[in-house]
Amino acid sequence: MVGKVLAFCETRNGELRQVSFEAISAAKKLSNGGEVVAAILGTNVSNFIETLYHYGADRVVTVENEVLNQYTTDAYQQALLQVIEDEKPDGFIMGHTAIGKDVSPRIAAKIQAGLISDIVNIEANGEKVVCTRPIYSGKAFEKKKFTDGFQFITIRPNNIKQLEKDESRTGTASSLDVEIKNIRTVIKEVVQKTAGKVDLSEAKIIVAGGRGVKGEEGFELLQSLADLLGGAVGASRGACDSGYCDYSLQIGQTGKVVTPDLYFAFGISGAIQHIAGMSNSKVIVAVNKDPEAPIFDIADYGIVGDLFEVIPLLKEEIKQNLAVAGV
Repeated sequence: MVGKVLAFCETRNGELRQVSFEAISAAKKLSNGGEVVAAILGTNVSNFIETLYHYGADRVVTVENEVLNQYTTDAYQQALLQVIEDEKPDGFIMGHTAIGKDVSPRIAAKIQAGLISDIVNIEANGEKVVCTRPIYSGKAFEKKKFTDGFQFITIRPNNIKQLEKDESRTGTASSLDVEIKNIRTVIKEVVQKTAGKVDLSEAKIIVAGGRGVKGEEGFELLQSLADLLGGAVGASRGACDSGYCDYSLQIGQTGKVVTPDLYFAFGISGAIQHIAGMSNSKVIVAVNKDPEAPIFDIADYGIVGDLFEVIPLLKEEIKQNLAVAGV
């Protein structure tokens, strides 16, 4: 298609999320040479305008409102519907994040548009756009396309490559006043239980542990490796159920779906529920004492051994390589 595409850009803790840049890149593909408009909600979001230009936005629309400082379904739905009505785009892209999963079907229903969710690839061929999405817990993929009308898509984080940052890119910006009313929920407090320093859903490197980690002390060892690599710590449901870590770290069918560049699976047997959440990782390294563990069936590299012996060796090797590289 050729036309205007709106890309919703998320923020978290006062920073732009990585998926925002991926949404702009996806919007470029979908627009096929048309205008890409980045929409951003919250307070003081005008600070991000230049950055959004640098990553490919032709124009930026800001909606500043104290009510939008914390996510609520009613507020975000009203704000985004107003932006869509004002801009009249031909398509809309947002991340398949917690926010995207919640608000996208509501918006699609309100504007009576089709929605293709959880996209991992977009192929633009002239007027036709083909979207690829995983199905059956990641065991297969399907290709879908819109036949006509408004094109609404959510993209899985870490799958659509962002555009290279170019500080010479410029654009135009405008602000939109939105009256937000009839809010049915109020955020009193936000309690973050994740112990990691890196957002698990956007991490390029994930160090995950299962029941084989044996306890909280084992997860401290995983965290030390993740810190060394600049990655995040994840867990299987078995580890969470055993009380080794918080459920905010859970990866799998009933947890987070992640697609990092590098995924370490320590002491994880490889139950289908866990594999559903990480099987699309670019490189998978499995460490398990059981040579018959199912995780080895999908791993690119496997080590049969005790993780408590393997991790210290890995850390030492990484430190030596970092020292050689002068990092």
